[in-house]
Amino acid sequence: ELGKRAPRWIRDNEVTMCMKCKEPFNALTRRRHHCRACGHVVCWKCSDYKAHLEYDGNKLNKVCKDCYHVITGCTDSEEKKKKGILEIESAEVSGNSVICSFLQYMEKSKPWQKAWCVIPKQEALVLYMYGAPQDVKALATIPLLGYTVDDTPRSADLPHSFKLTQSKSVHSFAADNEELKQKWLKVIHLAVKGETPECQNE
Repeated sequence: ELGKRAPRWIRDNEVTMCMKCKEPFNALTRRRHHCRACGHVVCWKCSDYKAHLEYDGNKLNKVCKDCYHVITGCTDSEEKKKKGILEIESAEVSGNSVICSFLQYMEKSKPWQKAWCVIPKQEALVLYMYGAPQDVKALATIPLLGYTVDDTPRSADLPHSFKLTQSKSVHSFAADNEELKQKWLKVIHLAVKGETPECQNE
C-alpha cells in the first residue's frame, strides 16, 4: 500500500522526537517534516529522500529513509541496531497496555511536567514514560517492583498526586482527577508486590 494511497499524518504535537532517529525536536535545529508515504513526523536528516508516489501522480515526494528503501527497493547494508529498552514505540505499548494516560510527573526538585505514562501488558511491572503518545522512545522507565506507594498528597503537591519511593529515589505523579488516580493506584499497588494487574483501559 505504501505510496499507493495518501497516509494518515501524525500531528506535530503528538511527538517530541523524530520518529525514525529519535533525536528530540527543538525550535532551532530540528524542524518537523512529514514523510509523504507513511505520514510519520521526522527530522530533516531522516526526510532527506525522494521517491515517486503513485497516489500523487507518480511525482517525486519527500519520504523518510525506511519508505524510500521499501518503495525504491534500494537497501542499506547498515544492519538494524538492536532496540534498547527505551526504544519501544509508545503507540505500540499504549495499544497493548494495562493502563495509559497523561500524568504530571515530578522528580526531586524539578518542576512538574506532563508525561504520557504507560504500563504495557507484556511488562506489567514496568512504568514507561514518554513525552507524547506517538513518541518512538521512552524518556524513562521505572521498574515498579519493591516501590512503596504514598497516596496522601501534601499541601504543596497537586491535588490528585501520589508518590513512589524506594530508598533514595522518589517519583511523584499527579492525575487530572481522583478517578484516574485510583485507576493508576489499583494497578501500581499490585505491580509493586510483583503481581500482574488487570487491564484498566476501557
